[in-house]
Amino acid sequence: MDNFLPLLKKPAPLHKKVENKPIFFCIGQDEKGAFIYIADAKGAPAQVDYHNYNGETFNLLRSLNSLQEKKVFQFSWDESDERIYLEECSYLLYQLIRCDNLRNQRMEPLRVSDTPATLLLKIEKEEKEMRPSLIARTEENESQDFNLLSDSFILVDHTIYPIEPIGDNYHQLFFFRSPFSHDQLEVFLSIFHSYINNVRTVYEDYETEFCDEEIHTLPALIFEKVDEDRALYLQLTHSLPQVDYQLVERFDLIWLASLEPGQKIKLTRIIRESISSHKERLLKLLGQYAPSRQDKKEIYEEDDHFIVPPETAGPFLLHALPELLNNYVLMGAERLVEYKIKLTQPKLNMSLSSGIDFLEGEVSVELGNESFSLQELLGQYKKHKYVKLSDGNRAILDPDYMRRMERIFKRGKKGTATRISFFDLPEVEALLNQRLEGEVFARHRKIYEGFNSLSQSRLKLPKIQATLRPYQQEGFKWLNYLYENNLGGCLADDMGLGKTLQTITLLAHIYPKTKRPSLIVMPRSLLFNWQNELKKFAPHLKVYTYYESNRSMDEAKQYSIILTTYAMVRNDVEIFKQEKFHCVILDESQNIKNVNAQTTQAIYLLQTKHRFALSGTPIENNLTELYSLFRFLNPAMFGSLESFNQEYTLPIQRDGNKDTLRSLRKKIYPFLLRRLKKDVLSELPDRIEQTLHVDMNPEQAAFYEKRRVYYYQQVKQTIATEGLQKSQFVMFQALNELRRIASIPESLSDGQVKSPKLDLLQDSILEAISNGHKIVVFFNYIAGIELAGEWLDNAGIDFVSMTGSTHDRRSLVERFQNKPQCKVFLMTLKTGGVGLNLTAADTVFIFEPWWNKAAEEQGISRLHRIGQANKVLSYSMITNGTIEEKIRELQEKKAELFNELIGNDSSSAKKLSEEDIDFILG
Repeated sequence: MDNFLPLLKKPAPLHKKVENKPIFFCIGQDEKGAFIYIADAKGAPAQVDYHNYNGETFNLLRSLNSLQEKKVFQFSWDESDERIYLEECSYLLYQLIRCDNLRNQRMEPLRVSDTPATLLLKIEKEEKEMRPSLIARTEENESQDFNLLSDSFILVDHTIYPIEPIGDNYHQLFFFRSPFSHDQLEVFLSIFHSYINNVRTVYEDYETEFCDEEIHTLPALIFEKVDEDRALYLQLTHSLPQVDYQLVERFDLIWLASLEPGQKIKLTRIIRESISSHKERLLKLLGQYAPSRQDKKEIYEEDDHFIVPPETAGPFLLHALPELLNNYVLMGAERLVEYKIKLTQPKLNMSLSSGIDFLEGEVSVELGNESFSLQELLGQYKKHKYVKLSDGNRAILDPDYMRRMERIFKRGKKGTATRISFFDLPEVEALLNQRLEGEVFARHRKIYEGFNSLSQSRLKLPKIQATLRPYQQEGFKWLNYLYENNLGGCLADDMGLGKTLQTITLLAHIYPKTKRPSLIVMPRSLLFNWQNELKKFAPHLKVYTYYESNRSMDEAKQYSIILTTYAMVRNDVEIFKQEKFHCVILDESQNIKNVNAQTTQAIYLLQTKHRFALSGTPIENNLTELYSLFRFLNPAMFGSLESFNQEYTLPIQRDGNKDTLRSLRKKIYPFLLRRLKKDVLSELPDRIEQTLHVDMNPEQAAFYEKRRVYYYQQVKQTIATEGLQKSQFVMFQALNELRRIASIPESLSDGQVKSPKLDLLQDSILEAISNGHKIVVFFNYIAGIELAGEWLDNAGIDFVSMTGSTHDRRSLVERFQNKPQCKVFLMTLKTGGVGLNLTAADTVFIFEPWWNKAAEEQGISRLHRIGQANKVLSYSMITNGTIEEKIRELQEKKAELFNELIGNDSSSAKKLSEEDIDFILG
């Protein structure tokens, strides 16, 4: 866009001439598109001699004369050729917009704006259809009445505006104004964005994201027909999972649109893999089954189409079918009845009895008139990718359907018995496309249907010293519903929405009717917060803090609520695993994200009837963290970690399988409740985010580059000799040192190399204080806190600081919250990211970018939460030309699962590939 703007400024004429007579360049529009012509003052086509005109008029007339290929100086048009269409000569517009004698067809003056316009595709969802419209947004208003002059200019009313180039297909833009059905939205957006560039989609609250991910086409083999002579017609083409192959081919798609959870339209670039190698393989395979050389010659091939004589087609389909199923997406198998191949939809029959967490019994599958046990069917399919029928036919089954069956149905304990988890019943009904009948299924369905009626249900609030907001009342009802049905769940509300208060409300509802104590496990930093909140909201509850050297489980059991830390459970696991608790509640449950960690294994050993988790970020990095969480909440939901990875992690994270992602989201959805601040707290003040960039000084830049080159060579050498996995330690050592040099080089240079970022922080703090703000600064390194604290002391600014080794956190928080003279709170992000209420501050600085963007969000939400009366200003500080920039870019490149499964963003750069290493250190 910036390239166009200088063209809008009119330069002085190169030579001076005398005007002959007034002429005007007129812009019109007809069914062929935009055009220009020359007219006199009355609007009639004019005869001109371009040598008699000055400046831009002269230049444009000379260009038009050249177009007409006339060798005389007299320029004129007759009625048949008076128009020059801009689609064929769009470059003329760049001369045209510099002229001041522009008119429309009605001879009304036209002006040229130096402010760009924006084109929008607005889609409104009506009852029966989607209705798209195209809008030009200018500095003055929005209008649907505009004309395209080229891919870079539009005419709105009497003004020509530059726009971001929308591409060579701009003349097809208005074809996208026709209504379409609701289920075609993703198809519509895929086609639109494949044809048109730089037009923003406006649909409800969705944001459009062109992601860096790629989806590669798969080779597909289409059985087009079997003719009357039994010759087989084949076509080799491209396909995409869950996308009609004709759509990919017919519209030559380059972007694939998908509507994702979290109100996001995700556009993934389509990479068309060459099918030439597959063509050669297919020809070779066909030739192997030709009975003779002559038969081989009779295989016809042209432009990816094949005609195979019956003498070759029969053996080919009989013996090569497993190889075809492994290497191609097969389409049109229903046309192969002549060759004893059937595309078959299985029909399930089940006779199950109810257990505690599972239903177990016999499951059979009907394919046409034949019946198979489920295990027999799955066994054949796993071996051949098809099922042999008794009449000699081979049944081709939908791969996605079979993957769902393998995921849902497990081998029972008795012989041929099959087992189904209670948590899979909704997907079983979806698989059957009907409701499961019988008392067993009705009882379980009633539990699921109960979630839908919670908002209409009435539940008396217990006696607590707080007024619950409507969404908090809904959260309490949800927790209580899980409690009554002995189900575990994670309250994953956005940070600052009162997860602690909602949980205390549930505990106040349970006690004193229940005698057995409940255990709440949390990071150490949250102990005083829970003590305060329980005392404040439910002082009648008896609370014991199981911590420090004088702890006693015998004494703790005399209380209703026991507070402890993850470290205490790990260290005293032999004591904890002997006790039976009424409820176990994990706060900041991401502490058990590593399924093999000692802390996680200790938590799994806790005995309890009711299990709950609280976390604003239940998934930070990958799906195994979700498995670890639900292994605690509902142990029967998933099987082993190995089977979970095979059934969910690999298909979702490696293959990008949307069906599997939707299946997992559907499975966990009832047991995970998440509300966002923007949706439930309209009265919460705004939060403004800004990135502050700072350049390195020469000494810092030289120091940084020297260590970067050293580590880059060391890491590459370690990868070459010991492999990528064993190089992770060296890599993180490199990342850690480079991050320190980027932010606090003093800590690695005995104070010789100074930090410009620290100077920027000091200036920013002084300005914020002078404007009446309180400030929180999050650091990664304690050395940063020490340097900032030393400066604050010398500047006479009252502050407090907190690190992981700080014991008396309560008094620090209370002093900062309640003492007006205490202006600054310095802390590490890990220390301040959870549990603290710092609403006295309204300005936050993230001194170094964090590996995980969600951790930064947690820190900022210590300020931006209920109780905050002021607009929150959030500043991320980035040193240019360093790893800090690349960490931020890498976070954005990583495709994260949190938003797709739960509805919010998280980013991670913890698991680094060799490409990541080259990106960061190279």
